[in-house]
Amino acid sequence: MASKTESAVYTHGHHDSVVRSHARRTALNSASFLLPYIKSDMKILDIGCGPGTITVDFAAYAPQGHVIGLERVGEVLTKARALAQERGLTNIEFVEGDANSLSYEDGTFDIVFCHQVLQHVGDPVGMLQEMKRVTKVGGIVAAREADYGSFVWYPETQGLNEWKTLYDRVARHNGAEPNAGRMLHAWARKAGLENVKCSLTSWCYATPDEIKWWSSSWQERTLKSSFATSALDGKLALDSDLQRISEAWKEWGQDSDAWISIPSAEIICRKN
Repeated sequence: MASKTESAVYTHGHHDSVVRSHARRTALNSASFLLPYIKSDMKILDIGCGPGTITVDFAAYAPQGHVIGLERVGEVLTKARALAQERGLTNIEFVEGDANSLSYEDGTFDIVFCHQVLQHVGDPVGMLQEMKRVTKVGGIVAAREADYGSFVWYPETQGLNEWKTLYDRVARHNGAEPNAGRMLHAWARKAGLENVKCSLTSWCYATPDEIKWWSSSWQERTLKSSFATSALDGKLALDSDLQRISEAWKEWGQDSDAWISIPSAEIICRKN
């Protein structure tokens, strides 16, 4: 088993504005590429599960199996456990741990999955190797990662362009890779995963409610989340810069023509 711990700083952190955003993720809108492979009796590990909204969906797809959600920050698991209890699920558990050094034996799981995690770690190839280690022969390693350099929005604004540039700088300052999506398949192969099936899907927000939610989230995250702390502590931005970017998100969200596409690459890797 590996013994290292995470070296990168999580850019988003776990401010309430971030957790609320993550809680909108479901298996259907964030892991549909994996669902055809899930069987009712599988043992599944969901790495970086956050508030557990995807994890509990997996548990419903595998009612005779067992699902584990793993998260480095234990406090967010309170929400995950409450959600599982609300759904009446008994085939699920949530544990605190570091995916660089999993406590499970070789070949424990049928599926090991992570969603928007590898872009935030110092050694994504090493983490994929650890995911592979705890996957059964014939089992699946799966991941989905956004590519910030490929985000597209309308209308174009200088403020959102400034946000994109700053986000890239902050993520790299934290030891992460914001354009992980385009590299995901290559990381998997470097990790020794030979059967790599690639796909890409996007979140697209265009309705008034979707635009209001996304813009409001980033108005708050720009000023109050770990993104803001990292930007200020790293001397990558001033308070005035963050205020300006937050206001740009607000103005964009008030435009009746606002639209945004957030693409993520996906991989399904069958372990030999």
